[in-house]
Amino acid sequence: MSHAPWPAPAKLNLFLHITGRRADGYHLLQSVFQFLDFGDEIDIDLRDDGAIHRLNDLPGVAPEQDLVVRAARLLQQRSGCQLGADIRVEKRLPLGGGLGGGSSDAATVLVALNRLWGVHLPLGELAELGLQLGADVPVFVHGHAAWAEGVGEILQPVELPEPWYLVIIPPVEVSTARIFSDPQLTRECQAIKIRAFLAGEGENVCQPVAARHYPEIAQALAWLGHFATARMTGTGSCVFAAFDTREGAETVYRQLPAGWRGFVAKGSNRSALHSRLAEF
Repeated sequence: MSHAPWPAPAKLNLFLHITGRRADGYHLLQSVFQFLDFGDEIDIDLRDDGAIHRLNDLPGVAPEQDLVVRAARLLQQRSGCQLGADIRVEKRLPLGGGLGGGSSDAATVLVALNRLWGVHLPLGELAELGLQLGADVPVFVHGHAAWAEGVGEILQPVELPEPWYLVIIPPVEVSTARIFSDPQLTRECQAIKIRAFLAGEGENVCQPVAARHYPEIAQALAWLGHFATARMTGTGSCVFAAFDTREGAETVYRQLPAGWRGFVAKGSNRSALHSRLAEF
């Protein structure tokens, strides 16, 4: 194994607006990404034969379709590296949860193998590769909380408060395509400025659509809303609220209804992946 596991942290969308649509069908967004000190973990063993293998099964994700395998092969192709890798992913983030688990996993593989293989591509080039895998991958590659525009790839680093978050995981896997194809989705938000967001403007326009399709999300929003301002991240399903202290978040966490899942995590403007990279 390559020393300690490589972190693949979760992200939250602190708001999400859709400001238009490109000719190719992709939605134009405004959002703010912030990381959590919680996420998946990835172990990597190097190989001399150039083969890329995912060592563990992930239900519903065939190895050839897994973003971690595709990320490794994309980096191989771009760099011409002859080395390979055995990759094991410890999943802690839910599929279809809006926490960016698959995108974060892919970014971690790109960043880690870039170092382990001695490729040393600049982060900007890695982010361009990551964009081929998903719109959220570049923010994980760059590793800093960011104001995002375009399809999510135009990033401007921002410094934000780093509260404690309680995240609730409803027992549903949201289909992003289902949310973005809904005719009632608001697609023409007026663009706002960063200062407007920092002053409290902004919402997640996907939230009412997701709550209508998935009653479990509506239930989580209503329950958490009794304690703090509750919001959904991304296209769902996870719901979160910010607290000033860990104790405050954990006090509410201990009151979760029986059978509900969630976790408490610290918001972070710097990704744990880049902290790990600095220690490597």
